[in-house]
Amino acid sequence: MTESLYIRPIALAESPQSEEGDAIRLAGGMTYASRFALIVRRAGAIVSRQRLGAPEMAEALAGLPDDLAAEGEAQWASLQQQHGPIVCGERTIRLDQPQVMGILNVTPDSFSDGGQFLDDPEIANAHSAAMLEAGAAIIDVGGESTRPGAAAVWEGDELKRVIPAVERLAAMGAAISIDTRRPAVMEAALAAGAHIVNDVSALRYDPRSMELVARAGVPVVLMHAPGEGEDLHSGADYSDVALDVFDWLKARRDAALEAGVAREKIVLDPGIGFGKSVADNLALMNALPMFHALGQPLLVGASRKRMIGALSNEAPAHERLGGSLALALKAMDAGVQLLRVHDVPETVQAIHVWRGMRDAALTDFRQLPSG
Repeated sequence: MTESLYIRPIALAESPQSEEGDAIRLAGGMTYASRFALIVRRAGAIVSRQRLGAPEMAEALAGLPDDLAAEGEAQWASLQQQHGPIVCGERTIRLDQPQVMGILNVTPDSFSDGGQFLDDPEIANAHSAAMLEAGAAIIDVGGESTRPGAAAVWEGDELKRVIPAVERLAAMGAAISIDTRRPAVMEAALAAGAHIVNDVSALRYDPRSMELVARAGVPVVLMHAPGEGEDLHSGADYSDVALDVFDWLKARRDAALEAGVAREKIVLDPGIGFGKSVADNLALMNALPMFHALGQPLLVGASRKRMIGALSNEAPAHERLGGSLALALKAMDAGVQLLRVHDVPETVQAIHVWRGMRDAALTDFRQLPSG
């Protein structure tokens, strides 16, 4: 029976010198890991779990059967892989530190903004400009609500919503992501000036999407969602949500590679809030460092999600800033490169303070005197 292997960082450090060099730099970012769980699963059940320090990993992997050893070595290398920047026209987005993707919903039924950016282009323009001025590296434009129970959107309506917004952002010189499942919308948005495809179905909704993205040669975000067709939230059945989502994203990564999407163009998103309970979402947030073992940059979109309300006396979406920042900081600590958020100025400020603490940890370490 086939076995699967996972390397999960379980102890993070602020600097390598705090572990006297016995730590690895996660994904070329500003987070370091010193201890790891080496997990083997068979038929959905964990059959072994070793806790290892970084210097012990090579010997532990060498002692595994050949197929697991090869997978382990690939994951160990991926955990330490430094990712190149994302190029969006004239903009270059470095991935050695967290970056903000600001959300622009041009829908009548978004759970977070209630359609305020759909009918008034001036309001949408002002909001977009404010996000860019505040430090958003990318603006993500979406014309379809994907919240649980949302009505399906006709392709023509989605095009009417997003293309003018993309064109306006392109005129501003912004780096633009198009949040859509439909290949016609992807193609039109890219022609209008978008640079990145962000597909919550991981290119499963329409088989033409994979070929289009491969042919266009643009970066693509593949997000986990258990459902198919119109309902991405259905069909969730996890034996271990973190390991199951890891396997699912690995399969979608490999499908994209097989279809001709370049490895350096793939970004992975664990899909916080999509077909997952509060407990599932919390488990995924805690397991985020493990997803670097897939060898791709990571995006997390937890801003204003339902889990925050569930943990905060049912606070409505517009009153979830504190929880959103807590989740963003958790993602930063895990080395996540892209944060998809509604509250751009506050998140950018949080990144600046977080970055200051990381820089201080690297430069202000005092050793005990020897002897």
